Formats: sequence, C-alpha cells, structure tokens
Amino acid sequence: MLGHLKPHGDEKVTADAADHADGTGPKPRATLSRGPAGDRRRGMFHIAAFYRFTPFPDPDALRDPLLALCRETGVAGTAILAPEGINGTLAGPRDGMDRVMGHIRSLPGCAEMMAKWSQAETAPFGTAKVRVKQEIVTMGRPGLDPEQAGRHVAPTEWNDVIADPETVTIDTRNDYEVAIGSFAGAVDPGTASFRDFPGWWRANADRLAGKRVAMFCTGGIRCEKATALLRAEGVTDVVHLDGGILRYLEEVPEADSLWRGGCFVFDERVGVGHGLRPTGHLLCRACRRPLAPEDKQRPEYEAGVACHLCAEEYGPEDRARFRERMRQVRLAQARGARHLG
Repeated sequence: MLGHLKPHGDEKVTADAADHADGTGPKPRATLSRGPAGDRRRGMFHIAAFYRFTPFPDPDALRDPLLALCRETGVAGTAILAPEGINGTLAGPRDGMDRVMGHIRSLPGCAEMMAKWSQAETAPFGTAKVRVKQEIVTMGRPGLDPEQAGRHVAPTEWNDVIADPETVTIDTRNDYEVAIGSFAGAVDPGTASFRDFPGWWRANADRLAGKRVAMFCTGGIRCEKATALLRAEGVTDVVHLDGGILRYLEEVPEADSLWRGGCFVFDERVGVGHGLRPTGHLLCRACRRPLAPEDKQRPEYEAGVACHLCAEEYGPEDRARFRERMRQVRLAQARGARHLG
C-alpha cells in the first residue's frame, strides 16, 4: 500500500537539497556547484547535499576527524562513510561549511565532488552525525561498480525519453515517497526499502525485457546503483535522470513538466514541487509517513500522536509516549530551543 511504511534510516540521507520549510519557511534556492553561493546574511544556514562513489579502504579512520570538524565549526546533519564512498546532507554557517566541504574534498577521490546547495534561515538539523556503513545508500549489493551505471539524461531531455512508447520508466524510490508524487505513467515497484529493489527487478525482468529502461530517484544516488544492477544483470539500454527529481523540478518549467504531485524529501519540508517550493506536506511524527495538508482535518489526526494511516497501529502506551514527546517539544519551543528527541 502506498504511503503505508516508515522511512528507513539507511535512506534518510540522500543527495537532496535540504532546506527548512513547513509552509512558512524560506523559499529554497538550490544550485549544483562546488561551493555555496548567494546570500551572505549573518545567521543564514548553508546546506549542502552531496555524494561520491570512490574507494575508501578504511572509512572508520575518516569518521572522527570529520565529526570533530563539524562540531568545531557548528555544522550539523548526517554523513555516511562506506568502503564505496560518502553520502550526506550537512548545514551550517558559511565559513563552517566551507571548511567542512574542503575537508571532504581532500578525501581520496573527492576533489571534484559537486554538491547541491540551498539556504535557510532556520537550522534544518539539530546535531552532527557521521556514520560508517557497508554502503552509502543501502541496496544490499555493496559489490556493484558505480562506474557501470547507466547513461545520465539531462532534465531538458527527460520528457522525450519517457514519452517514447518503447521506454519503461521506473521509480526507484520507496512506497511512502511515491505516495505523494511521481512522473506520469511511471512504474511503482511498491518497495518498502531500497533493499527490496533487486528482488523486485528479478521478479519483473522478464516482462520488461526488450524495453529501454529509464530510472529516476530523488537526487540521483539510488539510480547510480539501480542502473548498475540492471547492467550487471544484462540490461544494455538503461538510463537515469541526471540530478534526480530535484534537478528536474528546478530546471523544467511547470508548464512543460510531466511530474505530478510533490517530491518527498528527507527534511522539514517533507515535499517540494516545481521550483523546489514546499508543497505543504507534513510528516506524521508517530508513524513517519507523509501527509497531505488536508489530512490534518481528518478526525484521526493528532499532531505528533496519530494520523489516519496509523490510527489503528499503536496502543494506549504508545500514544501516551507520543503525547509526552510532543509536550517536551512544545516546552523546548517555548524556551526557544530545539528538541532533539
């Protein structure tokens, strides 16, 4: 069922342009570049979303220096290190971000790493985390060679590709992401986790044989792996959207767009549309599923405690715990602090 399962922690950091917005926050201004540009106002938070596939023989050795620098410079967010590279979304003051991104680009193979930059007036993250995992985006296939990924298709060329009747378009994201938007006519694998994608492909490869395969995801990183998987399994004609949905929404005029709905993002905006403007979607803090603005009017909805999707899933003890958490959140807000629970 679409929109039914919780986001999995392995995929909460993607190459998305993060920004804080809940319908009242600043309009994001995102660019793909080596460094931050634009507003230099004091107090602005500069956000970088990035990934790089490159061999790290000892990712554990890279963790502590990066985490220490983030803490020293006031940079927050999450970065994942793995033998196959780095993936993260970090935010902080401009000087701090310059130092942290400079440090990351000094790592082996990262000198030319690009980042998706945006800005916010409110901190989108509360603390810095640097984690070491087997993969920078978890598919359960750490041996895949990203150098064998499919051809990148620019956003300006994407409409022609997916309009071709000989092309099958596959949304590689999870079901709760697809629930709020996708490209018209795209195949939804209905996966709860990116780990499920290889199994879905094996079950459906025969019926899709002979077609060109066009894949897309939020920022591009999952497609690097998904297209490499298909090529490893013998698919020769496979392409993916360069820069992902976010770049498409940023560059393609709404009047020409084949995108429908909102794009789920892993930050306080929850969903963005054309121009990367927040769509007004919100997250149920109980089950972590995205909700449309009108879902707040449903009788089952209680902020931080329940929504119509999870109303029957938790017992009284859980609801009491959720209400206490919301009480702590409100107390922190009254003090002008950020609740990290």
